Amino acid sequence: AGVAIGPETTPTLARLLLRMTDDAATLYQPAKAAFRRPRPPVGNTRPICVPREKWIETDGSYPSGHGLIGWSWALIIAEVAPEHASAVLARGRDFGDSRVVCGVHYPSDIEAGRYLGSALVSRLHQDPAFVSDLATARAEVAASRVQGAPKDCPAG
Repeated sequence: AGVAIGPETTPTLARLLLRMTDDAATLYQPAKAAFRRPRPPVGNTRPICVPREKWIETDGSYPSGHGLIGWSWALIIAEVAPEHASAVLARGRDFGDSRVVCGVHYPSDIEAGRYLGSALVSRLHQDPAFVSDLATARAEVAASRVQGAPKDCPAG
């Protein structure tokens, strides 16, 4: 987004994103429990890029919480930094896709997560407190940009 996002530099935006993580869980956890779709590595020994821990066997694959969170965060960050929207949205998409590459989700899991992420953001835009915080977050990002981008994050 051209700025460092975090509690020190963009506290309202950081708080919004963390809130969205909690909100996301209220969407994907019941769906995972209802569908109980086994993850791709269940029942085989093919390589995956995360440790084979208990959650792989017990936590459902559909829909992807990572797909939901990655996409919903990207939508919000793209709103507060529209000049970086293409790159931010590509990164949000890659975040979900990485779960397929790592072998712990199917593509349809990620797509379902993205749909839920879009629905979450749409619903949050109906909340006046969220809209107000979003405006504050936009101002934080603009102020951070004026102060200069971090060395490892090119401004644009």
